[in-house]
Amino acid sequence: MSKINITEYKSPVGEILIGSFDEKLCLCDWYDRKARARVDSRLCKGLNAEYTRSDSAFNKQVISQLDAYFAKELTLFSIPLKFVGTDFQQKVWQALQNIPFGKTQSYGQLAESLNMPSAVRAVANANGANAISIIVPCHRIIGSNGTLTGYAGGLGAKKRLLEIEGLF
Repeated sequence: MSKINITEYKSPVGEILIGSFDEKLCLCDWYDRKARARVDSRLCKGLNAEYTRSDSAFNKQVISQLDAYFAKELTLFSIPLKFVGTDFQQKVWQALQNIPFGKTQSYGQLAESLNMPSAVRAVANANGANAISIIVPCHRIIGSNGTLTGYAGGLGAKKRLLEIEGLF
């Protein structure tokens, strides 16, 4: 069976699991998120792989870029990604990457950018299923009234990420 190399990373905003598969990032997710088992199962089944603890050189590169982000020295990640999800989810996750550092969008604006203005709820669900937090910036999605809405790492982590990016 193939392996997903897992490394624990204690970020300034919470503990994160980093996971790589074939030198691509497939997991950068909050250790204690409520949907942890569901996300892990989706990745393992989708990649026909199992988790193995490893401080691989690739995972260290991911952590180095995250450290630079938290130090406000990096605004754009250059890490190859491996999405595991439905075609629709992958479209949403790709669209999230088009939201620039220091900017936010509402779920409705994200749905509009996908030419699916009536799919706001589906876009929100796909956003919530994102397994590559921070690097695929689902934290940049806010409510249509400008308020912070749900986030797998918690609203406190979301606010701190947006503060790092110069918002709030």
